[in-house]
Amino acid sequence: MKAITKTNFNFPNQKSLYTGKVRDVYNIDDEYLIMIATDRISAFDVVLPKGIPFKGQVLNQLACKFLKATEDIVPNWMIASPDPNVTIGHFFKPFKVEMVIRGYLTGHAWRTYQSGKRNLCGVTLPEGMIEHQKFPNPIITPSTKADIGHDEDISKEDIIKKGIVSQSDYLQLEKYTRAIFKRGTEMAAERGLILVDTKYEFGKKNDQIYLIDEIHTPDSSRYFYKEGYEDRQLNGEPQKQLSKEFVREWLMENGFQGKHNQNVPFMNDDFVDLVTNRYIELYEKVSGLLFKRADLENTNERIEMNILDFLSKKD
Repeated sequence: MKAITKTNFNFPNQKSLYTGKVRDVYNIDDEYLIMIATDRISAFDVVLPKGIPFKGQVLNQLACKFLKATEDIVPNWMIASPDPNVTIGHFFKPFKVEMVIRGYLTGHAWRTYQSGKRNLCGVTLPEGMIEHQKFPNPIITPSTKADIGHDEDISKEDIIKKGIVSQSDYLQLEKYTRAIFKRGTEMAAERGLILVDTKYEFGKKNDQIYLIDEIHTPDSSRYFYKEGYEDRQLNGEPQKQLSKEFVREWLMENGFQGKHNQNVPFMNDDFVDLVTNRYIELYEKVSGLLFKRADLENTNERIEMNILDFLSKKD
């Protein structure tokens, strides 16, 4: 299977190409953004050396589903998805923060807690909690949106004090974040899942805030299986989860956390296949739909043709 790891197109009126950790984003004359979900995979803010076939398709199609399912809460950037790996939407200036919301003490929050810290992004964490325990109420733990390097935790107070986001806009971002998370939690529960934590990004144009980028995908979110959650907690067993966390755990087991002088462990074909299957499993479990694998032959030609066809019709 061939993974889509790089694109380098030149579309009409193309102003720029931004290559992110996972997505290639084409700016069409500050009017449209073409977001191509590649099969690149990142962990600890490092792009791993091998792509994961069908990962980009999973991300893109799940994001489209959840953008449509939340557009009554907050308007979003999406116009259309002309290809399994592509979303085209309006261009908005993004806020330089990621709104991270957590319902459970898991992942980065747990690692921070385990280190002895009881404050995360200005939020005081209760004493005596255990890994994967549910918070009394979901907490918002923002991070800076770094163009290069690592995103960093930041408090609400510092975001406002430093002028990264105005107080009125930030309060609106919090409201949207909680409302979207509530919707995602309800949709996950219908599928026998728990939406553990996730992150949202927003942009603004003409005084209107819009939801941008992806939502509720395995790259931006973490899911537990609802059935057996309580028993696993009581017995001190690991939670059965659908997320990218198992990739992080594999990397940590092999001595890599993205730190200086650490080398990414070798990813053999069996591991790559395992990750592909986990992403497809997550898609089918979260969406309730059968995953239809796109043709991976001549993928760049397919993607380019579908985008050009869409742009020609917009003109």
